Amino acid sequence: MTATIIDGKAFAAQVRGQVAQHVTRLKDDHGITPGLAVVLVGADPASEVYVKSKGKMTKEVGMKSVEHRLADTTSEAELLTLIDTLNKDDTIHGILVQLPLPDHLNEDLVISAIDPAKDVDGFHISNVGLLGTGQKSMVPCTPLGCLMMLRDHHGTLSGMDAVVIGRSNIVGKPMAQLLLNDSCTVTVAHSRTKDLAAVVRRADIVIAAVGRPEMVPGDWIKPGATIIDVGINRLDAPERGEGKTRLVGDVDFDSCAKVAGAITPVPGGVGPMTIACLLANTVTACCRAHDLPEPEGLTA
Repeated sequence: MTATIIDGKAFAAQVRGQVAQHVTRLKDDHGITPGLAVVLVGADPASEVYVKSKGKMTKEVGMKSVEHRLADTTSEAELLTLIDTLNKDDTIHGILVQLPLPDHLNEDLVISAIDPAKDVDGFHISNVGLLGTGQKSMVPCTPLGCLMMLRDHHGTLSGMDAVVIGRSNIVGKPMAQLLLNDSCTVTVAHSRTKDLAAVVRRADIVIAAVGRPEMVPGDWIKPGATIIDVGINRLDAPERGEGKTRLVGDVDFDSCAKVAGAITPVPGGVGPMTIACLLANTVTACCRAHDLPEPEGLTA
């Protein structure tokens, strides 16, 4: 058996297409343009690339894109003042402060300063609480992307046995919550889980989000299971030339693909969905702000 490859790149392009249609409708029918503001403090190279990509895709779907690039010496007070200004700006529906922040800035304080209705990353404690109690919230982009791919592949997830490996606030915990809300039976496993192989082996759905390269081998996988690999790990690849690297996920793709029913590749799986879901969240936030119907298929 060879697993179906879930093409995140193609699916993300489809989601961006849906977002663009909603944006056009909002403009034509209501004279509203969804706006996303991204705040980058300092010059972290990975963050720079990510922010550039976000800005490009925001414009491509017809949304207003605003970037605030601040020096790494920016004070907490200055950053909080900017967030306050964006909170009050009716043309901005989504605010994203790119993490990580420089060490002298308190991430929790900064995130909690964002209006929860504009928190398109879904990290505000109010959104975490709303998601945890099954209420309408802004949902973190990566877990939302994983959920969309699972729903697309399976139709319904009701009654399926899901194991989430990893308990981070950004992926593991909200992922478990979303799967529960879709009526899965959910186990959250982690580095301290006893007999992790046996826990994973019973799952119909495996979400690997632990940040350890190729940690999950094929003999941990139940035949026919669906694997969503959230990991992005860079390994040295001397066979490609001096100083070259390659990207791998948290599962050993080759051995897992021989057993699984479906699997996401790395790269080209979950990664592209994260930005697509950021755009989807911004449209959702815009619709909620104006009491308009939320975009179908783009929310949890």
